[in-house]
Amino acid sequence: MAVKQFQAESKRLLEMMINSIYSQKEVFLRELISNASDAIDKMYYRALTDDSISFNKNDYYIKVTSDKEKRELIVEDTGIGMTEEELEENLGTIAKSGSLAFKNETEIKDGHDIIGQFGVGFYSAFMVASSVTVITKSIDSDQAYKWKSNGAEGYTIEPATKETTGTKIILKLRENTEDETYDDFLEEHRLQSIIKKYSDFIRYPIKMDVTVRKKKEGTEDEYEEVIEEQTINSMVPIWRKNKNELKKEDYEAFYAEKHYGFDKPLKHIHLSVDGAVRYQAILYIPEKTPFDYYTQEYEKGLELYSNSVLIMDKCPDLLPDYFSFVKGLVDSEDLSLNISREMLQHDRQLQLIAKNIKNKIKSELKTMLKKERETYEKFYESFGRQLKFGVQMDFGANKDDLKDLLLFYSSKEKKMVTLDEYVSRMPEDQKYIYYATGDSYERIEKLPQTEMVLDKGYEILYFTEDIDEFAVKTLMTYKDKQFKSVASGDLGIEDEKETEDVKAEEKENETLFKTMKDVLKDKVVNVRASTRLKSHPVCLTAEGEVSIEMEKVLQAMPNNQHIKADKVLEINTNHKIYDALKDALENDKDKLELYTKLLYNQALLIEGLPVEDPVEFTNDMCKVMV
Repeated sequence: MAVKQFQAESKRLLEMMINSIYSQKEVFLRELISNASDAIDKMYYRALTDDSISFNKNDYYIKVTSDKEKRELIVEDTGIGMTEEELEENLGTIAKSGSLAFKNETEIKDGHDIIGQFGVGFYSAFMVASSVTVITKSIDSDQAYKWKSNGAEGYTIEPATKETTGTKIILKLRENTEDETYDDFLEEHRLQSIIKKYSDFIRYPIKMDVTVRKKKEGTEDEYEEVIEEQTINSMVPIWRKNKNELKKEDYEAFYAEKHYGFDKPLKHIHLSVDGAVRYQAILYIPEKTPFDYYTQEYEKGLELYSNSVLIMDKCPDLLPDYFSFVKGLVDSEDLSLNISREMLQHDRQLQLIAKNIKNKIKSELKTMLKKERETYEKFYESFGRQLKFGVQMDFGANKDDLKDLLLFYSSKEKKMVTLDEYVSRMPEDQKYIYYATGDSYERIEKLPQTEMVLDKGYEILYFTEDIDEFAVKTLMTYKDKQFKSVASGDLGIEDEKETEDVKAEEKENETLFKTMKDVLKDKVVNVRASTRLKSHPVCLTAEGEVSIEMEKVLQAMPNNQHIKADKVLEINTNHKIYDALKDALENDKDKLELYTKLLYNQALLIEGLPVEDPVEFTNDMCKVMV
């Protein structure tokens, strides 16, 4: 029998596809099952217009069989079959899709969408098979035909015997190599796993003969292994069901079944959109942070399906980074898939879906914040840090999307509050949103720098995470109110008379402050009298854009560039220590140097900064004691 040649372009495409287009060999089974589903769909559509054909859904299925002795894998369907001409046209020309042509001809609009529109899926079989045989009988022909090919060198077509309408594909598996064990594709569990992973929601039964262990008839405790036919796939995906039919428990069970997490989701979002782009989605907001969430190993993304067939395990383009904690899936028939179903084109449809999903997640979080505050705070405890990262990333491009979702601990309320709640209760004379940074709420409350702001009756937001100050620096303002650190040089609330008195005191004792600055050298940019301290003797403040807290964060980074804040040592002129400093200036310069270094180190410790020389510090403490 003469071997027919593939077209030259088709031959090159086949060689390329076998070697490089598909990233995983196991997807060949997904492609063959999808094609089989298409063949049954075509029978369904024919029955709609041909009264001589009755479509009883129970008569239509896909059967997967493995023959270990012959090393053959068989995929069989009860679909519409192919004539000799269709075999020649569809399998003799790679990237010639019968499904796409059928869809275009019939202009299907009733929701039964054809999966295999791209014409190369069938040939993925050659990734695992040394030869492929197709035996098919069309509903339009009494004669069956056999198509056979060993790969790129060509194919044959000849008459065959087949009693029923449909198609049977026989794959003769390649010989095992050091790198690949093709026999794996004959193992029951492996085949079941692939079917469940990619084709679980194909709408027709996918059947297999499965080995099961059953109690021997007529015995109490004797078991035997028997072969029984089972349906492997679930068929009806949860996202295609009516929301009214589903309960919270159904969504939670699906979350667990898909291994999205070991926790229970705080929220689920079920979308069914039929607009400029059609898609369905189920999204979950988890309760707990995955163990690897804040590591480079974590992969964001939603599962992507096309007509209920899994295309990608994780499609990162469907989620912005700041919502990377969201789990779930999207199913759309409108996405453009390039050559193989797993190569996604970055087109307008994908962008529209991603934009809609982003807006829906944001809306759901806002609703949760407003109506289920306790639930939202539980979510925020796990993922608030990611929202703050989102504010900062891309030079603040997303800050307007996220600013109303942020929470910070309030000095007044003693709980987490939103920026809107803070601003809404600001006194009329308050110019700024004040914040203080530290390792914990308890430590922040004891900071000397908070005294003046609290005495004024103003609320302070407590920042305990390293990202907090960077986030508000990116925000810059909220509802036209600037953010102001309690450690900044000018708080904007200093009493004019008190400030004048302090400045006069500082000028009168200018030599003292200059001498102290000379002792500390480049450790501080200035030493001055404080307008903010009430009971504490000393504190550090910062001038410029880099705060002391930001310095700590930057110094801890692997690529430490030794960026430092411009620190100012402030002295409380109403404290007894000030009198001791003046006395030392007059009578004992060595003691003034000692006091200056002690006060500086004390201020460092208050800020949570390391003392540069602990041994010298402890020796200085001893000198004061003796």
